[in-house]
Amino acid sequence: MGKFLSTLVLGGAASGKSTFAENLVLGQPGRPIYIATAEALDAEMTDKIAIHKARRGAVWTNIEEPIDLAGAISRADAPDAVLLVDCLTIWLNNLMADHRDIASEIADLVDALDSLQGQVVMVANEVGLGIVPDNPLSRSFRNLHGTLNQAVSGVADRVVFVAAGLPLILKGELD
Repeated sequence: MGKFLSTLVLGGAASGKSTFAENLVLGQPGRPIYIATAEALDAEMTDKIAIHKARRGAVWTNIEEPIDLAGAISRADAPDAVLLVDCLTIWLNNLMADHRDIASEIADLVDALDSLQGQVVMVANEVGLGIVPDNPLSRSFRNLHGTLNQAVSGVADRVVFVAAGLPLILKGELD
């Protein structure tokens, strides 16, 4: 990442974006810190979290924060920190389920990113490429997610789209 303080990694479900993001973080000098937004609320998510943790191994410091992402980033940030936020999609879902002010939460996240001392790589799904959802809640989620991705990509130094495990650079460059 070199000169890049912030990177947004986008992709579809099971596209390889998390593994790509983890490798970006591990390729940097500094302390790798994983900020997880998911909660193990059912067996499927419990299994998915266990798989992710096993793949990462013990080198990571893990922080679990489903709601206060801006606060978690600010608290973990340091000049030698390399943060990985996985993922913004689940974070948005958590905010909606908790009836939070989404615009305010996005603004707080952008503010936290603007004042970084270390580096951060954020993972998010690109949910707007499929069919138009058939219900208002799903359409609202899709639209809010587009707003979130645009806000974060606007302040990110680098944006990478991952499909089939392959990166496509949308903004910035890979080292």
